[in-house]
Amino acid sequence: MKTRVIQDVQELDRDASALDGRSEASQHSPRSIEKEQTMATVAVPAPSAVDVPFRGPVVSAENLRRRYGEGDTAVDALRGVSLDVAQGALTAVMGPSGSGKSTLMHILAGLDKATAGEVTLAGTAISGLNDNELTKLRRRHIGFIFQFFNLLPMLNAEENVVLPLTIAGEKPDKAWIDELLKSVGLDDRRSHRPSELSGGQQQRVAIGRALVSRPTIVFADEPTGNLDSKTSEEILGLMRHSVDAYGQTTVMVTHDPRAAAIADRILFLADGLIVRDLGRSDAHAVLGVMEELAQ
Repeated sequence: MKTRVIQDVQELDRDASALDGRSEASQHSPRSIEKEQTMATVAVPAPSAVDVPFRGPVVSAENLRRRYGEGDTAVDALRGVSLDVAQGALTAVMGPSGSGKSTLMHILAGLDKATAGEVTLAGTAISGLNDNELTKLRRRHIGFIFQFFNLLPMLNAEENVVLPLTIAGEKPDKAWIDELLKSVGLDDRRSHRPSELSGGQQQRVAIGRALVSRPTIVFADEPTGNLDSKTSEEILGLMRHSVDAYGQTTVMVTHDPRAAAIADRILFLADGLIVRDLGRSDAHAVLGVMEELAQ
């Protein structure tokens, strides 16, 4: 089973590597970014000879710009975004459709490249890294939670959660895995395969998988986008718990004011720029800002 899983991941890795040499426009098309996301969710921890604790913002961005296309058809998704993401906090990124929020997350996570500007992740400037170096950086520092769960159907819940460690040949810490499965509400579902789990339970598995290697930062892109309101509330509670209990730095892109209300900081984007920066706020206040930006 492990050999087959590794082969599946290697096939995905070859697909992602095949993007090398293409034009920037095709290399970072929605389809190619989707492949990168799929690889990211099963990325394994990179071995490190020395892990020196990093002091300072987990992620910093300076004057990020992202242009798609050229000439009259060019679209500027980001037009000069600068920010710092503090350790141990949950930062929400909001904005109307087309505001640049998902583009910003993809660039911060090294899934897309900025046209101009710089991103620094855990003290490493990433603009000059090649694809292999970026992959290693993501494996060491980043956990991902996406709207679509990307679970492997032949594995049960526990096997999906520990998949990054399994592929890396690392023996899971049983106490940590037990604690993690309990914290995400899967202790009695650990032997169930994805087809036997509800959407909310599958997202719990995805959260566990993102946390299992204790990443420097977790990026979550619309993590409740496919869930009903009750299940969404439960998933948001788990994400808040990961920050409060484990000090897990998290950046969450969302369009839902109720989701943003669990964040310590809320950034609002419009037309590729950060136009508002709020501290912790309730859903009513968040909605008010969104309505104001929509005018």
